[in-house]
Amino acid sequence: MKSAILASLVASAAAFAPAQQKSSSTALSADFSKEIGVQAPLGFWDPLGVLEDSTEEQFNFYREIEIKHGRVAMLAFVGYTVTAAGFRFPGCESYPDGLQAFPAIAQTQDGKVALAQMFFFFVVAEAINRDAFGLAEFPGDYRNGALDFGWDKFDDATKIKKRTIELNQGRAAQMGILGLVTHEMLGNSIIPSGYLPGHS
Repeated sequence: MKSAILASLVASAAAFAPAQQKSSSTALSADFSKEIGVQAPLGFWDPLGVLEDSTEEQFNFYREIEIKHGRVAMLAFVGYTVTAAGFRFPGCESYPDGLQAFPAIAQTQDGKVALAQMFFFFVVAEAINRDAFGLAEFPGDYRNGALDFGWDKFDDATKIKKRTIELNQGRAAQMGILGLVTHEMLGNSIIPSGYLPGHS
């Protein structure tokens, strides 16, 4: 009886499952081993096989995410180390640094307003930092035809060099802020002076 019930459940579930279709792609798989950021010592490194059957469009999506996370991590790393060095905005001198800053800020009404302002800043930054008009030269290009700063005057080799530098610095910053936060949570400092943010 139990086997019949189980079989009927499996059969009814299978009725709603999408039919297996053999993929018939006429395009060759894209070769991502020649992309910007593929360099020694790792070369093309995709241990989870995320890019195995990916299209150029999917790769560009992943690359844009990587660049955006790298840019945020660079800001986070600088902010973390600057506050650990003792620098504060006027009026914020009494707040702790590191991860302890967020609960301390949330304890006061002014702090709650500041956290709300931070949240809305992040929403606005996410909304405007995108390719709004389809003018992007590469993934992560958010100039939108306005913010050039001399980019169009560079030759192709210089552009590739600068994009590679940004990508690698973003990767390093992601590892850097992860290391700083992890060691703060573990309670041991990796800052040269031995200072541990949030534990003063």
